[in-house]
Parts: sequence; structure tokens; C-alpha cells
Amino acid sequence: MRNKMKFIAIVMLVAAGKTYAQTDTAAKSLEEVVVTASRTEQKEKAIPYTVNTIKRNELNRFQPRTTPEALMGVTGVFVQKTNHGGGSAFLRGLTGNQTLILVDGIRLNNSTFRYGPNQYLNTIDAYSIQQIEVVKGTGSVQYGTDALGGVIQVLTKEPQFRNVNSSKKVSGIVAGKLMTAGMEHTGRAEVKYSGDRFAAAAGFTVRNFGNVLGGDTTGFQTPSGYRELAYDVKLKFLLKQNVELIAAQQLLRQSHVPVYHKVRLENFLLNEMDPQQRMLNYAKLRIKNANPFVQLIDVTVSHQQSIEGRNSQKNGSTVLRKEKDEVNTAGLTVDIRSAITKNWTASSGIDIYFDKVNSTRTDVNTVTQNKTMLRGLYPDAATYGNYSVFTLHQYQLKKVTVNAGLRFNQFDIHITDTSIGKTQIKPSALVANAGVVYAVTKQHHFFATFSNSYRAPNVDDMGTLGIVDFRYEVPAYNLLPERSHNYELGYKLRTAKLNVTVAAYYMQLQQLITRVRVPNETINGYNVYVKENTDEAFVKGLEIDADAELTKGLNIQAGIAYAYGHNSTRNEPLRRIPPTNGRVRTTYSLQHWFFAAESWFASKQNRLAQGDKDDNRIPKGGTTGFSIYNLYAGWQLKNIRVQASVQNLLNADYRTHGSGMNGYGRSAWLNIQFTL
Repeated sequence: MRNKMKFIAIVMLVAAGKTYAQTDTAAKSLEEVVVTASRTEQKEKAIPYTVNTIKRNELNRFQPRTTPEALMGVTGVFVQKTNHGGGSAFLRGLTGNQTLILVDGIRLNNSTFRYGPNQYLNTIDAYSIQQIEVVKGTGSVQYGTDALGGVIQVLTKEPQFRNVNSSKKVSGIVAGKLMTAGMEHTGRAEVKYSGDRFAAAAGFTVRNFGNVLGGDTTGFQTPSGYRELAYDVKLKFLLKQNVELIAAQQLLRQSHVPVYHKVRLENFLLNEMDPQQRMLNYAKLRIKNANPFVQLIDVTVSHQQSIEGRNSQKNGSTVLRKEKDEVNTAGLTVDIRSAITKNWTASSGIDIYFDKVNSTRTDVNTVTQNKTMLRGLYPDAATYGNYSVFTLHQYQLKKVTVNAGLRFNQFDIHITDTSIGKTQIKPSALVANAGVVYAVTKQHHFFATFSNSYRAPNVDDMGTLGIVDFRYEVPAYNLLPERSHNYELGYKLRTAKLNVTVAAYYMQLQQLITRVRVPNETINGYNVYVKENTDEAFVKGLEIDADAELTKGLNIQAGIAYAYGHNSTRNEPLRRIPPTNGRVRTTYSLQHWFFAAESWFASKQNRLAQGDKDDNRIPKGGTTGFSIYNLYAGWQLKNIRVQASVQNLLNADYRTHGSGMNGYGRSAWLNIQFTL
């Protein structure tokens, strides 16, 4: 069945290309996508690398539970879930601190982001999102450290000034969502105000997730449920005709988020995150100028706070371990857009971020209530300075568009450890990219690109002391930046009825920071590991993506991604490489109705590194493949919208590779929204 589905996807892509590539006579139906992947708004077809976009309309229709789950099935993106409150996106075989996440252009990544899967993408409320852009294989020149695999840019909803043809200033929505077996109860409320010189938007979300019901042989996965509370506020001021100010605050807090596989497989009575919280405050000043050399200036100041509390207790133990990590990040970005000539535009500026890390641990005797204060997971009061300057250029000459850029990044990392004293390192990186798009016609575009990226060692790399996943880590202070060189060739077809992208890539990885086992050492039954710049590796792959309007109202999307990763140093597969995977989705819209059916599939992954074989989240022999079938329907009339879905129609028992729990079994959800 899995091979059959992959074959069907490829056949549909090829057939659609033959059917629609010859003509573009119909009125434009597929929207021309404009993205911010290169820090400036550009038409996607003029960018020399692959960008996938998820817009608000798709989020409204398919109602993904979380931001990570919104990315499931996006071509070239594979989502691992250590627990129900997590979700880590793999881009070009990399995830965690080797991919960069941005919220409204501001870095979500901080100096405690760890290697391998993490849960931080799930601290962005899916209801607050206007658009998600996924950039694969590039990003360090555009946005800085961590973008080895690529960038996920999340753009949140923005209020709009009143339209001259509209008299309505205040509007809002109230929505509720229920899922069978008590797996979800969600409420969302939004209000918007649109004035001539002032606009505002605010939203509030409250959610209660029950334990996940797996497929035909799994049953309820207990404990996996948790609670969530979020709000977002954004204000927009027109100070002058060409001067805008945006001020925003976002907060998401999750409570008692269990780590299911720890309880199930590692003899824990309790293992949870409480709280898991992110707060972002920022102000952006945008100045438009008639001077071509300074056409637009964006200045953004931000403060972001990340709090992660962890509670754990082993079965039969009287010790409750309570850990808390808090990272406060101050940010300043300045971006200047220029039109140097008629065909030559540029974006140049600075990015400054400064982290302060506070980390504590308290062991509580549950019998006597005595408390013992110990070193936290990270060195307390560690600081991490991230300073860079960049310049990005686009030049168009007839049928050829050239993109090129350069960034210099300097870091200043201070760590005071209780065991080895003060440590300071100042790594730096200079990276460049260059790409060419050749437009054979208005519909057919070929592109080639080269980019090098880097990831500077962070506080998690250097200062971790304690249990992480299934190992015990000790600090390392002599690390260098990881580096990558990415080569990509591709083709883009853009017509009124069909969009197709085909991309082949090869990425070299150097100076990889990897966990190396310390021989013959264990602590509390866990093998001891330390991080070192030991490995070199490569990832190569192929991605095919298509979006076609077959007839009026009937749309089909199909995509498939293949990746092969190899660790050259160890002569074994690269860890956690996703299996071949993809999605086929057909949507039919008719007046007030829409219907959709999709299949999301992945093949077996049995190419395992030794670290995969040691990971208790991966079954012996590898992760089995799966094909999941989902149905959707929706109805909208005036002020009411109703949507419903049946998930995993055949009740298959499945797990995405590397995950700590299985996916949903057969289930259904209902969402009702009222517009005020």
C-alpha cells in the first residue's frame, strides 16, 4: 500500500505537468505567492530555492491542532513528536537547533535549544498565525545561526487600517472545537478594530487536551494530555503618511505536559514539563522613504522569555526533581531596503540578540519535604551574545534573476560553571550564498543555488549537565561552529492552473557537534556522553511538489520527498533521517461547501545509526511505514462556519519516525465559528 501511494503521487505529478504545462489561457486561479524568505517581499518563482507556504485559509479549513501539526504533510517537512505537547520539524534531515524558527522575523531559537527534536515550535498558537513559510537548505545569510537545514518563518495576524469603502470598524469571532474520546476541547475568541490611523487585533485561546487514543492496537496513551492558555495582541499606528508603528505581545503557557515514553519505558512515576511557556513582546517601526537608497527602514526591538519547568520522579523513589530553565532574550534588528538601480535591489542591516540563562534544580524528599538545591541543567547566569551584519542583493537582467548575500556573525559566550569556573569563547562565522533563476518563459523557471550555513555552539552544547533523553550529558567548552554547504538544482512551473516544483539537493555537513560516549562511565544507570566536533556527513535528496486546479472548484495537491543521510566519519546512516514521505490531498469547493480527502504516507525507515538503535523511541529494526486517510467537510453561510473531519479513517496504528508516542487512531472533530 505504501509503495502504491507513492507511485500514485508521482504519476499524478507527472500527468498534471503534461496536461497543464502547455497552456495558460484561463483566468488566474492559483494565487501568485509572495514570500519574505529573503527578508524582502518577493514572488516565490523568482527565488532560487524552494519555499512552501501555508496561508490562513488553509489553516481555517483543516484546523490543525498545533503549529507543528500544521506542517505535517508539507513536502520536504517531516514532523517528529516526542510527546503530545511537542512537535519538531525536520528540514533536509535536520531538526532542533540545526533549523531556525522565526516569529514575525524575530528569532525563536535561543541559546538553550538542544540538538535533536524539541518542543518549542508548539509554543506558537496556531490560531494566531496568518502565514507559515518554510525555506529549505538555506537561511544563515538571511537570518543567522542555526539555519543548517532551513528556516520556518511564522507570520502572525496583523490588524489593517479601515478601507475607504468600509464603515465597519469592530469585528470579531468566537469559535469552539471538540474532538472525540475527550482528546480536545478548545475555545477561541478574537476582536479587531480598524480605524483610519489606528488598528488593533487581539485573541484568546483556552485548550484542554485529553490522552491520545492510538490506532487499532494501542488504545489510550496515558499520560499524554495537558492544558494550554494563550493570548495575542497587536496594535498598529499610522504616525505619519509613511511611518507605521506595530506593537505586539504573545503569550502561550502549557501546564503539566507529560513525556509519555519516559513514563512508559524508563520507569518514571512522573515526567512532565510544567510550565512550558513563551512570551514575546516587540515593537517595529517602519519608515518609507522616497530616497531609492533608503526606500524602507524596519527597526524592531524585542524581548522574549522562555520558561521550561521539568518535574520528574522514578517509581519507588522518594525524590521529586524540580528543574526550571528561564531564558530572557533582548533583540534589535535594523533592516534597510534599497533600490540601487532599476534592476538592482538590496536589503542590508544588523541583527543583535542577547540571552541570559537562569537554571535551577531542587530535589524534594516527598516523605520529609526536605529540599536540596543543586546545579541546574545549565550553568546559572550564563550569557550568550549574538551580533551580525548582513547584506542581500537581487539583480534582474532580462530572463535571469541573480540573488547573492553575505553575513558576518560574532558571538560572545560567557559561562560560569560550579565545577570548572569561568569560560568565555568568541566564535565567529562569515557565510555567503548565491543563486540564479532563469525564466525560459513566464511559466518555466530553472534555478541553481549555493549557500553555506553555520550553527555556533550554544549554552546547551557547552553547559548541559544531567539526563537528556536516554543519556547523561556532561559539559564541553572547546566547541567550534557547525557548518554546511548546500547545492540545489530545481525547476518551477507556474501557470494559472498548475504549480510544480522539482528540487534536487546535496548538503555537506562539517564539524558536527555530536554526543560521544565516555567509555565505561555511567551515572544513575545512564551512559555518560560529552559533545565534540567530531563528525562530517552529507544529506542528498529529491522533492517534488504540485498544486493543480483540475476543474472549477476541484483542486489536487501532491508531494513526495526523499532524503538519504550518511555520516562519513562513522560510516553509518545519519541519525533520525526521515523516511520517504508525502501527501496527496483533493479538495472540492462548491458555493458554501467544501470537501477534502487526503492520504499522508511514509515508508519504513530501517537505515539506523547506532544512536537510533540506542533510542528507545525507535522500535528494534526501525519504524514501520504507514498510510493515513483523512476526510474533511465544511459549510459557511454569512456569520457561521462549521467544519468537521474524520482522522485516520482505517484506524491504522502508526508512529512518525523517532517519535515517543503513536499518532491518533480513528477519531473525529467538529469546529464551529461565529463571526460577530
